[in-house]
Amino acid sequence: MRVLLTGAQGQLGKALRRCLPEGIELIATARQADAAVGVLPLDLSDRQACRSAVLDYRPDWVLNAGAYTAVDQAESEPQLAQAVNAGAPGAFAEALLEIGSQGRLLQVSTDFVFNGQQGHPYRPDQSRAPLGVYGATKAAGEQVVTEILGINGVGRASILRTSWVYGPVGRNFLLTMLKLHRQQAERGEPLRVVADQVGCPTATSGLAAACWAVVHRRSAGVLHWSDAGVASWYDFALAIGALAQTAGLLETAAEVQPITSADYPTPARRPSYSLLDCAASRTTLGLPVRHWSQVLHEVIADVGQ
Repeated sequence: MRVLLTGAQGQLGKALRRCLPEGIELIATARQADAAVGVLPLDLSDRQACRSAVLDYRPDWVLNAGAYTAVDQAESEPQLAQAVNAGAPGAFAEALLEIGSQGRLLQVSTDFVFNGQQGHPYRPDQSRAPLGVYGATKAAGEQVVTEILGINGVGRASILRTSWVYGPVGRNFLLTMLKLHRQQAERGEPLRVVADQVGCPTATSGLAAACWAVVHRRSAGVLHWSDAGVASWYDFALAIGALAQTAGLLETAAEVQPITSADYPTPARRPSYSLLDCAASRTTLGLPVRHWSQVLHEVIADVGQ
């Protein structure tokens, strides 16, 4: 099976390559090529390049793990965010139809397609209502692949929404908090973290396994994947400090103080509640349920290696 992977140098892309199943011929691409690890260049903002990649390699699957994920910066770069998050998946979908095979597309998406106002977990079949540019462009990406490839029954598109992604490499909340814990502890100052935004952290290891399960099972439709449990960013930051200190990554964790979103204004509005209902997806994909705090312990151990 031939899989064209985008975003191969991102945190999810690296996790996907790390747990590559047997029998997969992987064509790994990223904005910046890296011949040393076999990563080819592909600019997701270039619609023609995306189309050509499918026509040239004729994959069985396009696993679109690449995205424009700078949530706040997207507010000032809406055209670039739209090109990457909606234009690229649209180009992949059109090219898959053009090559006339049964090639399929897995579009990795986000909890930010919801507005966070309902106060209970979002089901895969619920209507999208994004708050900002990032969420709107990811929602547009979902819509275009659905329109072109179809999503149910004989559809050839799969959408896998996730939330609060982090891992041992890349740019993410875990690595930022480790740095800030160390910095604030040295200064003797508290670490102030938003406590009124609720969701669930998702480690790249489990998310990568979910992606490969979609490919293996040829699961079409919209699925949700996160680790189990619920947390605020404050809860997450507190757990990171405690576990990192136990693991020896931090000599001392900083005191973590809860603040409100109003205390930490950002250019982009974020959903206050973005927990995803993953029950049906876990059954479909046949993967174990693991609490985010248990997974975090393992990821922190991985950071220390």
